[in-house]
Amino acid sequence: MRKKQDNQDNNMLIKNFLLTISGVVIGVLLAFVLIKYTKLADTLSLTKTITKNGTTVLEKTSINNSVEKSKDAVVMIRGYKGNMETSTGTGFVYKVDNKYGYVMTNQHVVDGLDSVKLVLSDDSEISGEILGGDEYLDLAVIRINKNSVKEVATIADSTQSHVGDTVFTIGSPMGYDYRGTVTSGILSGKDRMVSVSVGNSSTDDYVMKVLQTDAAINPGNSGGPLLNVNGEVIGINSMKLVQEEIEGMGFAIPIEYAMSHVDSLEKGEKIDWPVLGISMINVSDSSTLYRNSISVPKEITYGVVVAKVLDNSGASKSDLKSGDVIIAINGETVKNTAYLRYELYKYTPGASIEVTYFRNGKENKTSVTLSSADGVL
Repeated sequence: MRKKQDNQDNNMLIKNFLLTISGVVIGVLLAFVLIKYTKLADTLSLTKTITKNGTTVLEKTSINNSVEKSKDAVVMIRGYKGNMETSTGTGFVYKVDNKYGYVMTNQHVVDGLDSVKLVLSDDSEISGEILGGDEYLDLAVIRINKNSVKEVATIADSTQSHVGDTVFTIGSPMGYDYRGTVTSGILSGKDRMVSVSVGNSSTDDYVMKVLQTDAAINPGNSGGPLLNVNGEVIGINSMKLVQEEIEGMGFAIPIEYAMSHVDSLEKGEKIDWPVLGISMINVSDSSTLYRNSISVPKEITYGVVVAKVLDNSGASKSDLKSGDVIIAINGETVKNTAYLRYELYKYTPGASIEVTYFRNGKENKTSVTLSSADGVL
């Protein structure tokens, strides 16, 4: 009986030993899979374990791995009029096909240029072809030979990012001497509404919904990528959205918004923005209202005044008249002409919208079928 008991004990020890070995092997395999096929490796490379006052914490150390992952997709853009360099900016390769690579940047970086040259991460310089751009999007696409592409950026989704996340930029602030500069910070805000001017306008023509960061963005960074901690693009930096008197507030166009328009830009197609079919004046622009012999009641402090209804437009087939004050589109408040365009540009020509307006001290609503800009007189 005792021998039988000893055999049972030995079998149990062997069984436990094998179970332990199996657990260790499975654990090692699981750790390998997690590190190799998930973002755990990136997370581990960004942190180190330290002890402060008896408490063990993880402290950020470096984003080097993420920078290495993405830097070869970033290019410096040198813009020329004739043989003279007139501007610099940044871009990044977001796509490659069997013949070409495609670089995204800001429209204001390439606006009015005769040609562009791109400086790659190894300092080699190549020619690029501007395919198309749009001033309201502030986006443009440049095409290069596929053989020149060193890396294609990984495109993420800014809606999955959170305020407080670590972000960084790669770009060419202040021109060639500082190409490849990396700055880092956090995602300071999302869905910020920022007014911008279009072309050489000195007024606020449009409103953009953008990402806010405290990562340094300087002249020359325009068009470069805003990247998350994994080295994935979540936005496109734009100096056009930065005011000189403000520090520590940079802005970027959400990457998913840019990608939703990229097919048209690649084809060089003009974006067919919809129009109401009116000439308009901000309620706050008292001098222009006076010159047009239009008076607005003092109790109306925001909105857009209809100066004139244009022929062959959607507005001409609605109830809108000169002197009406538009205050909302489909229930969304219209503060001024910049916000009016922002609300309009959510739609396409042919769409029907509800316009809320004041006339003779009373609030009214009318339906307007949006026109194409090319068809309005």
